[in-house]
Amino acid sequence: MHNNMFTTLIKEDKNMTTFIKATEVWEPNQEKTELTLVKGLYGSFTEFEKYSQTMSFKYDEGLPGKAWSAKHPIILKKLEGSYFQRTEMAKEIGLTTAIAMPIFAGEYLHAVVLFLCGDINEHAGAIELWKKEENRSNEMGLVDGYYGTMEKFEWLSSRLKIMKGHGLPGTVWTSKMPLVIKNLSESGTFMRAAKAAKEGITTALALPAWMYEENAYVMTFLSAKGTPIARRFEVWVPVADEDTLYFQDGYCEAGTDLAQLYAESTRGKYSSHTGEVWKTGLPMLRESHKADDHDITYSGSLILPIIQNGFCKAVVEFYF
Repeated sequence: MHNNMFTTLIKEDKNMTTFIKATEVWEPNQEKTELTLVKGLYGSFTEFEKYSQTMSFKYDEGLPGKAWSAKHPIILKKLEGSYFQRTEMAKEIGLTTAIAMPIFAGEYLHAVVLFLCGDINEHAGAIELWKKEENRSNEMGLVDGYYGTMEKFEWLSSRLKIMKGHGLPGTVWTSKMPLVIKNLSESGTFMRAAKAAKEGITTALALPAWMYEENAYVMTFLSAKGTPIARRFEVWVPVADEDTLYFQDGYCEAGTDLAQLYAESTRGKYSSHTGEVWKTGLPMLRESHKADDHDITYSGSLILPIIQNGFCKAVVEFYF
C-alpha cells in the first residue's frame, strides 16, 4: 500500500452545500490482487467509515473492482439493485449515487477514486460521463450523469450528441487535456449554456478519462455557487524538457485572478506537491492549508494526474 499521503479528501464548507458527501481512494495491494481502502472522508458517517475500512475488492468486484476491470469511469445513479456492496448502510445515511474514477498509467492501475453523493432539496450541479459513440468515429454521447434535482437538464443532456472538437466533451476529446470554463453563460464552447444558466450552473471542468483513445471517455464537473464541486480548480502542465510545471487555467470562487497570481510562477518536479504527482503519477492529498495567495484556508485539496499514453500530461488540483 502506498503512503497515506496519496489519498483524497473532500470536506464540506460550512457556508456551502456540496453534493459530494463522502470520498474514498482505493489502491491495489502489493500483490496487485485486490483493492484496499487507503483513505476516505465521511463527515459524520462514522459507522459507514468503520465498515468500509474492513473491506477489499478483487478485480471486477464491487464498484472499485468494476472500475478497475472496465478501465473507465463508472456512474451508479442508483445503488439499490447494483453491484455496490454497501447499499443498505449507504441508504441509511442518504447516499444514493456513486462515481468511480480509475487512474491508469498505461495498463497499470494506480488508484480508484470514489465520490459518494446524496440528493438534497436545493441542488444545482452535475457530474457527467461522456463516451465516443460505437461505430461513430467523431461523435460522443452521454453514458450517464448525476444531476440531483435537475431533471430537465438531465433530459436535454441525455439526448445530445457532440461532435469531436465541439462542445465541452468534444473539445477535451480532441485536445486530450483538461478544460476549465469559468463563465458558462457566456461560453461559445458549452452547448447547453442557456439551460445551465437557468439552473445556476456557472463553472465547468472536464477531464480526459480513457485508457485507449478508441474508447474515449470524458468526465465533466458542472458547478454552481451554492453547491460547488470544489471551491477552486487549478490546471498545471509540464514545461517541455524541464522539471517544472506552469499554470494553464483555473477558477476560484473567491474571485482570485489565478492567471495573474501564477503569471511568473512554476512548480518544481522535485520541490512541490503538484510536481510530486507529476513525477509519480499518483493522486495526492493535502490536508487543511492556505492557498498560495494566503487569503483563504481550504479544508483540503485533491491533486490528480491526467495520464495519456503512459505520460502525465497535466495535473489538476481541486481545493475544497
